[in-house]
Amino acid sequence: MSVTIDISGLPAERIFVVPSPLGELGMALHALSEPGHHPDLQGWATAVSSRLDPSLADRLCEADFLWRTTFSDVFSPFAALPGGRALPGATLAEELDQLDKLSDEQFVNAALEFTCQLRYEVEDPGPLGDPELRRRSLELAAARGAVQERFTRRLLEDPPVVRAWFRQLMLDCEEAFFADTWARLQPQLAADTRHKTELLRRKGLGEAIASLSGAISLDEEAALITIDKLAVGRAATGDGSLVLIPTSLGWPHVHVLRRYGWQPVITYPASGSRPQAPSVEQLTRRMEALSHPVRMRLCRHLARAPHTTSELADAHGMSAPEISRHLAVLKKAGLITHCRRGRYVQHQLDLSAVARLGSDFIEGVLR
Repeated sequence: MSVTIDISGLPAERIFVVPSPLGELGMALHALSEPGHHPDLQGWATAVSSRLDPSLADRLCEADFLWRTTFSDVFSPFAALPGGRALPGATLAEELDQLDKLSDEQFVNAALEFTCQLRYEVEDPGPLGDPELRRRSLELAAARGAVQERFTRRLLEDPPVVRAWFRQLMLDCEEAFFADTWARLQPQLAADTRHKTELLRRKGLGEAIASLSGAISLDEEAALITIDKLAVGRAATGDGSLVLIPTSLGWPHVHVLRRYGWQPVITYPASGSRPQAPSVEQLTRRMEALSHPVRMRLCRHLARAPHTTSELADAHGMSAPEISRHLAVLKKAGLITHCRRGRYVQHQLDLSAVARLGSDFIEGVLR
């Protein structure tokens, strides 16, 4: 499973690495509402939450589906502007001005897409222009609670009012906490931007893409960027551009904007945020390797001390070839190591790899 971006014919001068104040505010709101996704930010989240004005906190709860479950495209309005070559604004106010340039249909579709299951990668009139989609949107919103149903109904009945409300909410967040957070993060994001841009200029797109995340790769021959995620999707740059946005608050998420008619955008953890989890394929291989009862029992022995294949065969009442087949599965999954002692080969469980399985699984599904 993966998300791909076709960059056929895309020249280097239409690839941009740019920080986004509005995008980082969206990540900040996500971290505040889902601190379990971001254990390293819990201290910051607790400090911010404790200082929030109750009225602002209540307003954030009204629209938190825009950033709690996932990352809404309303935080990347530049990607929807005509021509497919716009960039994020330098300030939050500039990006909110870009948001104001979106049509009501664009704003509503972006706001309701994740929670109301609107189609993402195909042209769709959306709930403002389709009575059946409108009914379905309200039905799905109601299933997620009265607060989301009320917000969705307001949005469908009077988009301009809700858009003005959302803009003011973002400005109030800036005044309450985000201005200080952005002032602290901006130097790191600017440094990461300079580094990635220099890599792109001096060593090419392959080196630049490889530096973004272990989950992102480039097939130069096929002109295809692949993002390793537990999701399936595709996008193409066409005559537009590709925008790469660093985030200091978004790890472990790697967000890919691939909405129909919008330019592709990859939001990636800035350098130094955290190490990457194994690939989805490697994670799947490890989970499958441990799902077999014989391999679970072998792990019990190998966790306590190194053992040879013959010793394991005797202990489990199995033949050496049978044990070897199970060990090969564990080895391929990266869960055991081996060392040679004279003419004997001893196998041992890699305790650090097994200990990381829980966090690796969480990072993989959140990516």
